[in-house]
Amino acid sequence: MSSSLLRLLLLLITALGLTGPAAAQGRYIHVAPVVGSINPGVAEFVLDCIRQAEKEQAEALILQLDTPGGLDASMRKINQAIANSRVPVVVYVSPKGARAASAGVFITIAAHVAAMAPGTNIGAAHPVAVGLGKPDKVMSEKMLNDMAAYGRALALERGRNADWVEKAVRKSVSIDAAEALRLKVIDFVAESLPDLVARLHNHTVKTAAGPRTLKTTGIPIKEIPEGLGTRILKHIADPNIAFILMLIGLAGLYFELAHPGVILPGVVGALSLLLAFYAFQTLPVNFIGVLLILLAFIFFILEIYVTSFGLLTLAGLISLALGGMMLFRGGDAEGGMAVAWNILIPSLAAITLFFLGISTLVVKSQMRRSLTGSAGLVGEHGVAYTDLTPEGRVFVHGEYWQAVSDTPVAQGQEVEVLEVIGLKLRVRPVLRGPGR
Repeated sequence: MSSSLLRLLLLLITALGLTGPAAAQGRYIHVAPVVGSINPGVAEFVLDCIRQAEKEQAEALILQLDTPGGLDASMRKINQAIANSRVPVVVYVSPKGARAASAGVFITIAAHVAAMAPGTNIGAAHPVAVGLGKPDKVMSEKMLNDMAAYGRALALERGRNADWVEKAVRKSVSIDAAEALRLKVIDFVAESLPDLVARLHNHTVKTAAGPRTLKTTGIPIKEIPEGLGTRILKHIADPNIAFILMLIGLAGLYFELAHPGVILPGVVGALSLLLAFYAFQTLPVNFIGVLLILLAFIFFILEIYVTSFGLLTLAGLISLALGGMMLFRGGDAEGGMAVAWNILIPSLAAITLFFLGISTLVVKSQMRRSLTGSAGLVGEHGVAYTDLTPEGRVFVHGEYWQAVSDTPVAQGQEVEVLEVIGLKLRVRPVLRGPGR
């Protein structure tokens, strides 16, 4: 009788949903880090996380966000994936001291659940174009209105404060976590990840598959680390890294062309150029900038062969600087796609020293007296193997030669080669002064 009652009790508990969901369904809460600039590498990682969460039927996907902003196209790609996700996506701005700036604002607003840790901030979403090609007033107004409308649409879709989002775009305002909660920009302020998971329990969200009430109590957490490919793409897609890779690639190929047979610089240069061009596929590249950088290298090469008193080197530096500044078309306020000045200036200095060093070596090698062939024998000293009256044999450069001298030379006397005539040397005796 007792066993029947026990089975009845278990059936009742299961029907009421009081058993642990993890035990019943084998589900997890996926947690993934989204740190650094929002670029194509980060976007692909987030999309992979959403696909994996859907495949494994995760209870939720938590993105731990800490970003200064990034590329508009990558941000929109992430937001589209969140909007079409069948798994609730939670954006948690953490740890303490983290921020969701620029593109990070839109990703946070687009999430099914938005949360922040104490000591974090969100805001400053004003769009800014970087580089020399600044948009005119009309184009700037279009960009601003487009971003403001986009932010309002995201906020209204999630029931968040659309007026504040528009203010963050138009006026670059930024607020802390407590203020964001008070203004209904976010849903929760959570001290830690376990605190966030506890607050998510019984919270209802609207996903692409319909409304869903989260059941997070007792659900284990599964961390989703960045894969090797993601980490490589994430770092290569950084404008500074792409710029440096291009410089290394061009310098390596130039070194190989100037000194054929070294091999290693050519291999490193080719690999660096391939990686740079791969990054350029994912970045808003201005090909005028690329052409200016290539022109700079042409100027550096010409400096070796043309006497310009440094003018070609100066032109190369100016072209390289302009190319670096114009290499990428634009980004947003703080995470914009541009080569940072603290990368551009040292790169200019390093590449200048490199080409000056190579040019010096090439000029020295061109001015150096030949050490091989007939020309290499002129000026060499040897010893008379026989008397030269006026003809005989001498030992020069490890070999015996027929030689002729205008001045008689005794056997064993030191001689100097003046000229090579066919297979015969014209020499003169070397006279040593007293004490020498």
